Amino acid sequence: MSLPATKPVDRQLPSDEARELLTLTRDLVDRELRPRAAEDEAAGRFPREVFGTLGEAGLLSLPYAEQYGGGDQPYEVYLQVLEELAAGWLAVGLGVSVHTLSCHALATFGSDEQRKRWLPGMLGGEQLGAYCLSEPQSGSDAAALRTRADLDGDQYVVSGTKAWITHGGHADFYSAMVRTGEDGARGISCLLVPGDAAGLNPAPPEHKMGMRSSPTAQLHFDGVRVDRDRLVGDEGQGFQIALAALDSGRLGIAACAVGVAQAALDLAVDYARTRQQFGRPIADFQGLSFMLADMATRIEAGRALYLAAARRRDAGLAFSKEAAMAKLFCTDTAMQVAVDAVQVLGGYGYTQDYPAERYMREAKVLQIVEGTNQIQRLVIGRHLTGK
Repeated sequence: MSLPATKPVDRQLPSDEARELLTLTRDLVDRELRPRAAEDEAAGRFPREVFGTLGEAGLLSLPYAEQYGGGDQPYEVYLQVLEELAAGWLAVGLGVSVHTLSCHALATFGSDEQRKRWLPGMLGGEQLGAYCLSEPQSGSDAAALRTRADLDGDQYVVSGTKAWITHGGHADFYSAMVRTGEDGARGISCLLVPGDAAGLNPAPPEHKMGMRSSPTAQLHFDGVRVDRDRLVGDEGQGFQIALAALDSGRLGIAACAVGVAQAALDLAVDYARTRQQFGRPIADFQGLSFMLADMATRIEAGRALYLAAARRRDAGLAFSKEAAMAKLFCTDTAMQVAVDAVQVLGGYGYTQDYPAERYMREAKVLQIVEGTNQIQRLVIGRHLTGK
């Protein structure tokens, strides 16, 4: 079915440039994403060309420095762009978040020479990145990763397997966490691996419950040679780099979750206004209108939470706890709101004639990626107790 036009979210934006950027994003979503999302999701098609369109519009580089080809936008603005993209098509919104995450290591920890050499290409819009931390046996326990990189002259030789890699097999570059030293967090380093490196072999993509247009695959490193000058930061600094990236990435997931929740609410409200039972719209019934009110309230609370964390980041303040809170609350909200949207639509919500069931399947993964919500509670608890 074609989705109804949605009312723009009432946003408080810091500049006229930001307002124009959000208008551009909504126009792109309505023209390029929303009309094809359901069909491509059902077929499992990866919309690689869409990322090219977003790159041409400058939407793949928003939070990075202008001198390297970035948009020089605060996280407060970038995340609201992500929210709009995810509301139109989560596979694209999350894909932009992952690309931004994959650029973080080089942009934040790379040398001046490395940034000048590689970052403009990564931010220019033609390249798409991926972030490689998880492995088949190390998900939440990321410090237990085993993929090994041994120095041989001026090159690292990398062997091992990475798992759950968004854009795996399609990315032009990978920010990969590898073991160069002892067991545990101190033996991990970060390498910028070209997507066409010899010996880098993607497995067939996973068959997922949702987000079928976003390829997720294992990556096998079979003696992949990576030049030593592609080491980002120092040897042994990789775990620090990974966690710093994840703090920012979790805000991206939070914003995507609010986008999915907003799309589900818009669908439920439109349906409730037009669906007639007992001679009047079902929105007139108090039990249902209260459900819509709770959905809207959760969404506004989630949006406020991720924006508060983003503003701390933009101000140079610590935001790790706040990022974990935003990821936890916003993704739980997305799941609850999507379930409620299915309920509002009744039997139709359980069919593929409406996107409510797709929103519910998509929301679930957001409670898992970039640190499960149980890990977020662990992070928050440790901040509270000073451990």
